Amino acid sequence: MADAQQLLNKIEKFVDGNFQEVVNWRRHMHQYPELSFKEEKTAQFIKEKLLSFGLQVKTNIGGNGLIGILEGDQPGKTIALRADFDALPIHDEKEVPYKSQNPGVMHACGHDGHTSALLGTAQALSVYREKLKGKVVFIFQPAEETPPGGAKFMVEDGVLDGVDYVFGIHLDSQAPLGKVLVGEGYQMAAVDKFAIHIQGRGGHGARPHEAIDSIVIGTEIVSALQKIVSRGVDPLKSAVVTIGVFQSGSAFNVIADKAVLEGTVRTFDEDVRKQVENQIRSIVEGITSAFGAGYSIDYLNGYPALYNHPQETETVRSLLSEVFKEENVLEMKPTMGAEDFSYYLREKPGTYFRVGSQNEDKATHYPHHHPKFDIDERALLNSQKSFIKIVSHYLF
Repeated sequence: MADAQQLLNKIEKFVDGNFQEVVNWRRHMHQYPELSFKEEKTAQFIKEKLLSFGLQVKTNIGGNGLIGILEGDQPGKTIALRADFDALPIHDEKEVPYKSQNPGVMHACGHDGHTSALLGTAQALSVYREKLKGKVVFIFQPAEETPPGGAKFMVEDGVLDGVDYVFGIHLDSQAPLGKVLVGEGYQMAAVDKFAIHIQGRGGHGARPHEAIDSIVIGTEIVSALQKIVSRGVDPLKSAVVTIGVFQSGSAFNVIADKAVLEGTVRTFDEDVRKQVENQIRSIVEGITSAFGAGYSIDYLNGYPALYNHPQETETVRSLLSEVFKEENVLEMKPTMGAEDFSYYLREKPGTYFRVGSQNEDKATHYPHHHPKFDIDERALLNSQKSFIKIVSHYLF
């Protein structure tokens, strides 16, 4: 036990001393962001770093995904740690030296921080590989921001083969630096996307009896969809149905022949997820049929709900209490947002937690996906120390 603590202290000292290099990696990626499924240069950057640490590297996993494998000199468990590295189609409005150089593309969700922290973790652990009792798989995942998500394809390509536990983090600009948030059970919702195309019959605004009004039909559908949750779903279970797009019409005196509705469904329970989809299909069919209109539905089942396994979550809560003190380990509250780390947790036990990145400077208070999003980069240290503490529990 004393030897394990001494090893942990040495690795944490290495991390502290290497902080500026990790910051430089983060700022480089922030300057040169790439969108989901287009992260070739970022993947090459990650590959070069992993090779320089002496890790075994496998590339082109599920697209632009890659892994670094660190094998200890002694047998033991295999732990997987994951970071995502895609950016968003947002123009960077910050005035900082590391502002995005790619117009209209920005790391507005902290993925550059996740990746640099995981690279720092890999580098620190690689220095002491002879002390490890087992193996660490560092998963660098593309396309978290765009359904069906990069995690799905990496899992299908066998990235978790032989893995015993999997863990992931997300920086949190709404939580103060030094705080971490942990929670068991369902923490993020399944996310589905749909588009409803209504085909009516156009006509003159003065002769509605000769037309089939797609706008009237669309409004009936929108109204009916809002009743699915309030009157169709068990009130003790969560669900959200949101219409975000309603497009139709071209002139004030013309009855529109076509309308398009687009929306999202968020649920935790898989049975509720299927129920809501079936009710949407039934409502659209019934209303369009009543008006004599045609329709089609494009329905995409996106990320599944993210479920943190209780035992591994409690383990992480206890470990992080040792790193940050018990009062700084907060309870993570479930949200109807989505995260494709859920694919990993469907395959292997583990947990997903958040690391606070906000300080007193208002520049760190902007929410994720905001054009001025930024972090207190000391959160990179806390992310690394969280990962290393978890690895120490299983492999030291």
